[in-house]
Amino acid sequence: MEYKAFIIKYTEIALKGKNRGFFEQALLKQIRTKLAACAGSFQVTHTGGRVYVAGENFDFDETVSALKKVFGVTAICPAVTVMRDGNGKLPDIEALSAHAVRFLGELYPSLKTHADDTKKRTFKVECRRVDKTYPLTSMETDAYVGEKLLLAYESLKVDVHRPEILLQIELREQVNLYAETIKGPGGMPVGTSGKAVLLLSGGIDSPVAGYLTAKRGVLLEAVYFHAPPYTSERAKQKVKDLAKIIAAYTGEVRLHVVNFTDIQMYIYETCPKDELTVIMRRYMMRIAEKIALEAGAHGLVTGESIAQVASQTMQALMVTDEVVQELPVYRPVVAFDKQEIIDISEAIGAFEISTLPYEDCCTIFVAKHPVTRPRADVIRKHEELLAERIDALVAEALAGKELFCVTA
Repeated sequence: MEYKAFIIKYTEIALKGKNRGFFEQALLKQIRTKLAACAGSFQVTHTGGRVYVAGENFDFDETVSALKKVFGVTAICPAVTVMRDGNGKLPDIEALSAHAVRFLGELYPSLKTHADDTKKRTFKVECRRVDKTYPLTSMETDAYVGEKLLLAYESLKVDVHRPEILLQIELREQVNLYAETIKGPGGMPVGTSGKAVLLLSGGIDSPVAGYLTAKRGVLLEAVYFHAPPYTSERAKQKVKDLAKIIAAYTGEVRLHVVNFTDIQMYIYETCPKDELTVIMRRYMMRIAEKIALEAGAHGLVTGESIAQVASQTMQALMVTDEVVQELPVYRPVVAFDKQEIIDISEAIGAFEISTLPYEDCCTIFVAKHPVTRPRADVIRKHEELLAERIDALVAEALAGKELFCVTA
């Protein structure tokens, strides 16, 4: 089947009331941006709650892959179109039925073979008559086209409740015929909900947290804490590769790489060993907030999940959040279990990269028996031991950070 068009559907955007136009335009912009990187030429238009993509000389799989990475898209329907005649009229019911018979026969060649009642495929015709000048109602069109399909293909039988084949007909400026629906990612177009900074490690959780946040329309920057020589250049490249996974959905991701070695070693040498992870996390959050404020972001995003590890108990998260003074902290996977996070990681293509054996700074200096219920007053008291050098080390780390503009 050679397609030259796609019907793009969205749902949540349609509920936006007076702001709907803003979100629709953002969606169109994202679709055009994604398709600009694909082979072929495309025309993207919008009418009546549908986005219509017409293309020439494009690769079907590449185009679908690009559209599946546009947040806001809930369904991608490869379609065949029939234009109006020279008098501006849509095809009459006989011509429309002939187009439907031909379309279904090309899409499902096996329909042309005879089948007994036990092997017949079920189908339903569903017409949407947007052009109310069309002489037949939607239900009359359904019935007429359905009858012609039954006459043309003995291997079909009707099931209006749970059909194997759903032929959809839209009578608009032209006729759209489609029977395949490819699931889109859903969500909201990137950039419609502000900006956040993601604390991106080389693990499984934080890329998933970034993906889920971006899915809600949030533009992302990322910060990675590097600790050479304890973490290698391969660990840094691993994080860049994870940022590429996110960038496939969001567009360019600005990745800030902060050298955390001196801060980490100073904490290790000065503070109680069972509090190392909590205190290190507090300084990561402090630094990330400074970067976020400079970037004009509206929050921090982390991949923490309650009770997944010792540093992610509710008490530990509360103590960690205490140091973030101006911005909210978002944790999209906070109530997910590990397998749920892994499932999303695999679905977006991040899992294989996340499980490469290159450790980040969070895993190098883990205490043998970390505190699970830290008290903020105790942590603050022990952080006072760092007063002599910590501010200078933080300023040095921020001044020396690297910035990478990562694209898919």
